[in-house]
Amino acid sequence: MLKNSQRVTSRSSAIKSGAEFQRGFTLVELVAAMVIVGILAAFAAPRFFDRNVFEARGFYDQVLSALRFAQKTAVAQHRLVCVAVTNSPAKVALTISQSSTGTACSALLNLPAGDKNFVTSATAQLSAANFAFNALGSPFNLPYTLGDSSVAQEVNVNVTEYKITVEKETGYVH
Repeated sequence: MLKNSQRVTSRSSAIKSGAEFQRGFTLVELVAAMVIVGILAAFAAPRFFDRNVFEARGFYDQVLSALRFAQKTAVAQHRLVCVAVTNSPAKVALTISQSSTGTACSALLNLPAGDKNFVTSATAQLSAANFAFNALGSPFNLPYTLGDSSVAQEVNVNVTEYKITVEKETGYVH
């Protein structure tokens, strides 16, 4: 005879078999779980096997970081920093003027990782753009003349299916 403390208190998923209770899943619960896993696998698995999506997003993040770095360098060093975006090959090159009064960018700008020329990617598509950040961080069309107050139009750089915008007044890159 079982004492009160030895009795099974929860009988919701227990099946009585002789004098013992057995626990387990019902057939309906197992089939429902398999259907849910199948649906998730059908929609999620193809995304994990397509590297182009991840590479495009990574390249977008790198170009965005390089443009922000160019603007911050222009402000910090009080110099003109030029940005040249080319499509074939997909490349972003950053150059900086030699002096604070310079109007031409002639020296390659070293990125924090030590690379002089920025990332190239065979799979990415870039829209070509040439502009510069002045000492205040505002974008200007090239060629730049010292004291030029004509702010560039909003600069758009398309990276595959992503779009990078440089605001015309503030130079904010997003």
